[in-house]
Amino acid sequence: MIFKRFVAFLSSLFFFTAVSCNKEIASSSITETTSSLDITGLEVIFLDVGKADAIVLLNENSTILIDCGEKGDAKQIINFLEERNRKTIDYLILTHYDKDHVGGAGKVIKNLDVKNILGPDHKQQSEEMEKYLSALKEKELTPQLITEDISFSIDDLEITVDAPNKTNYGVNNDNDFSLVTKIVHGDNTLLFTGDAMEARLKEVMDIGDCDLLKIPYHGRKIANLPDFLDSVTPEYAVVCTAKEDFSGTVQKQMNKRGIKYYSTCFNGRITVVSDGKNIEISPEKGI
Repeated sequence: MIFKRFVAFLSSLFFFTAVSCNKEIASSSITETTSSLDITGLEVIFLDVGKADAIVLLNENSTILIDCGEKGDAKQIINFLEERNRKTIDYLILTHYDKDHVGGAGKVIKNLDVKNILGPDHKQQSEEMEKYLSALKEKELTPQLITEDISFSIDDLEITVDAPNKTNYGVNNDNDFSLVTKIVHGDNTLLFTGDAMEARLKEVMDIGDCDLLKIPYHGRKIANLPDFLDSVTPEYAVVCTAKEDFSGTVQKQMNKRGIKYYSTCFNGRITVVSDGKNIEISPEKGI
C-alpha cells in the first residue's frame, strides 16, 4: 500500500510537484511475480465512454480505476461502482492528463473515497485539469507522481507502473507521458498502455509478454505498433475508441497476428474475467 506523503500543495492549480516514492514502493525493473495469496477472480470492465478511457478493475477486496474518461463520463463511473457496492477506490491511475483520460477525475474524487492516486510528473493545462486539482485540494489528497518505475501488490495482484523515461517528448506530445501499467494475476498478465505513441512504445518494447493488451491511442495508427504487438504477443486486445478513430490498418495488424480483439465502439461495455489461469471476455454487444 502506498502511504501518502504530505507535501506543500501547488501554488498554481496548473502545476504538479514531484513526489518521491517511499520505501514500500521501490524503483524496480519489470518482473512477473505471482502473489502467494490464494487467487480469486479479477474482473476488468472497459466502460463504453467513446474515444476515452475508463477502466475499472475489481477483485474480492480491492478496486482500481485506470483513467476517468471525459468530464461527462464521471457519472457512469460513479453509478457503476455504486451498483457494485464499491465506495472506495484503492488506486486511481491517471495515465496522463488529456481531457479524455482526466476529464471525470475531479467528480470521481469528490464523490468516492479515493485512497491513492498515481499519475505522471507532467504539467498540463485545461479546464478538466483545473477541476481535478481543485478536487485534490478539497479532499486534501496528494497524488504520487511517478518518475521511476514502481512495483507493489494489492490482494492477489502484482502491479508494475512504468514511468516515462524522458521529461520532454516534444511540443504537444502529452501522450508519450502515459504511464504503462502491467498487472499480473496468477498466470495471466494484463497490460494497459494509455495513449503511448511511438517514442513511449519504444521505451516499453521489452516489457514482456501479456495475455490481454489495452491497445494504445484509441486504436489509431502508430508507426511501431506492429513491432510492439510482436514484442508483447497478446492473445486478446481491447480498444477504447469511437468508430471514426479506430484505424483499419490497426485492425489488419491484429488480424494478421491472430489477436482476438474487442472495441467499445462496436462491442459496447467489455467485461474481462481472469481466474488466474484463464481469461473470459463478455462484450455487451456483438461477437
